Amino acid sequence: MTGLFDRHRRPLRDLRISVIDRCNFRCPYCMPVERFGGPSAFLPKGDWLRPEEIERLARAFVRIGVRKLRLTGGEPLLRAELPEIVERLARIDGVDDLALTTNGVLLPKRAAELRRAGLMRLTISLDALDPARFRRMSGGQGEVADVFAGIAAAEAAGFGRIKLNCVVQRGVNDDEVLPLLERFRGTPHVLRFIEYMDVGTCNRWSRAEVVDSAELLARIGARWPLVALGRSQRGEVAERYRYADGKGELGFISSVSAPFCGDCTRARLSADGALFTCLFATQGRPLRPLLAGDDAALGEAIAACWSMRADRYSELRAEREREREAAARVEMFRIGG
Repeated sequence: MTGLFDRHRRPLRDLRISVIDRCNFRCPYCMPVERFGGPSAFLPKGDWLRPEEIERLARAFVRIGVRKLRLTGGEPLLRAELPEIVERLARIDGVDDLALTTNGVLLPKRAAELRRAGLMRLTISLDALDPARFRRMSGGQGEVADVFAGIAAAEAAGFGRIKLNCVVQRGVNDDEVLPLLERFRGTPHVLRFIEYMDVGTCNRWSRAEVVDSAELLARIGARWPLVALGRSQRGEVAERYRYADGKGELGFISSVSAPFCGDCTRARLSADGALFTCLFATQGRPLRPLLAGDDAALGEAIAACWSMRADRYSELRAEREREREAAARVEMFRIGG
């Protein structure tokens, strides 16, 4: 089946697969410790999709147009079977890109085996350089030195161009932007600054804490002149820039101030096998029960779900302020960011 589009003529090209809903950090904007302090807040391990189930579902998505797979969590490096999952996905014909998003602290133990298994790219979260600030932003669970050890391990394993994501909050870490850029200027790695989003129900989001990308762009451009590169392809969420002096590239993900719903080509699969067609969804379509049937029926169910998709939450954020406050939306760590 080819040419699958939703109601707004957006194709299905990207699938984010959450392999686990647990994390070793407690970042306040995602999984605050006061709400997610113990194992009872998460799925029983037996509810996670098994590696062979993940492979079969991924193959079904690829048959109807998906070309890019990204493994997420929670923290995917906590999943013991992760190398097997990567190896299974890497051998699917038609997959052009296989990536993983992580906080990076377990990469010294796992980067080499993941590279051997067929992982193509890495994205690492890095919200601050200052050790005390980083510790606070990880909910008291992380050390920035461990992230840098993970970056070094990834480089040694052959991951030459790593994306580094920083969620920027006004009055929390917006003063870390220039130091982060200074640290990575002249390297192959790409820093991307993400506007603080109202994902889930527990991060106490406030528009006042959002630092618009345009403001950051002005701050950065005053220090280092930049040249716009635009987006690399349809579905790419980051507006890309390069330093005028050739010292590297950076990007901005601006889902609050400049929503990109019109080009969204992403579906998300939760750790227990539910399909979500938007990061801000309130419910998903369970796919695991369909694994008892044949591949044709599975593909038809996925296609039907996507073809009915009309999500554009970020474009309607202001209109839906009251709905946002009342809705029991899915938490980000359950379906990946």
